This record gives sequence, structure tokens and C-alpha cells, in this order.
Amino acid sequence: MLRYLNQCSRGRGAWLLMAFTALALELVALWFQHVMLLKPCVLCIYERCALFGVMGAGLVGAIAPKTPLRYVALIIWIYSAWRGVQLTWEHTMIQLHPSPFMTCDFMARFPAWLPLDKWLPQVFVASGDCAERQWEFLSLEMPQWLLGIFVAYLVVAVLVLIAQPLKPKRRDLFGR
Repeated sequence: MLRYLNQCSRGRGAWLLMAFTALALELVALWFQHVMLLKPCVLCIYERCALFGVMGAGLVGAIAPKTPLRYVALIIWIYSAWRGVQLTWEHTMIQLHPSPFMTCDFMARFPAWLPLDKWLPQVFVASGDCAERQWEFLSLEMPQWLLGIFVAYLVVAVLVLIAQPLKPKRRDLFGR
């Protein structure tokens, strides 16, 4: 399996598939916000940023998958997935154990050099409460679903990283 993951990481298809899944999740989030009129909270916005990081990692990896740029993509992927796990865990705990002492900020804090909320407010401005449960599917809330998704991204990323030193199997006509 690790050799297979190594082989996949050296091709564009797997990287583009990862970018596409993250894009699909972003589009679903925008559907929830603008069509279903659910209000994203600050943690939702940060979770979106982590998804954009996974999507960016997929695009970076697809640029030149057979070069060391693949390792840059892996670092972005692991960092984004790890931050996604942290954020969704915090969000899940706020929803499962609401407390007046454990709340999220009123507005997202982006660095001055990257004011995403000013550049694209339709996507990055928070207007909801982190403790409010707005959506549920199969008895799981949205942050719980995202926690599973980010854990899956992280597990696969770590396995791909572990697989990097392995030599891909050479397949020729005579099986040497």
C-alpha cells in the first residue's frame, strides 16, 4: 500500500483529486451559507481556511509531482489537515459542551498582510455563534463531519509522507 501511495504522489491525478475534494467541500460550505442561509461562525471561517490550505497543497503537488516541490505540498497538506483537526475538535467541544466561558471570537482575525475578510467578505466574514447547532446529518453536526474529513486528510498525508523514501515498483514487460 505504501508503494502505491508513493506512486500516486508522483502523479498529478491524486493531487488534483485532493484539490477537487477540498473545492467541493468549500462549495458545499458556500451553498449552506448563501442558499440555505446558515450563518458561519469564526471557527467555521477558520475551518474553511484550513480546507483552502488542503486545496492549495493539492494544486502545488499537481504542478510538479516528480520534483521536490511534492515535499512542499506534503508540508502544506499536513499542516492544513492538522490545523483543521484542531479547529474542528475545538468547535465540536463548544457545541457538545456549551458554556458561557468557552466561546469563540466575534470576528475572524486575519493578519494585516492577508485581510481575507476585507478581500472576499462573502466567504470570510463570520456572522454566527460557534455553539449554535444549525445543521445535522445522520445525527452528526457539521463540525463533527469536518473532524472526520480532516482526520482522513491527515492520516492519508502521514501515510504518503511515510511512503516517500520507498522506491516505486518498476513494472516492465518481463516483470524484472
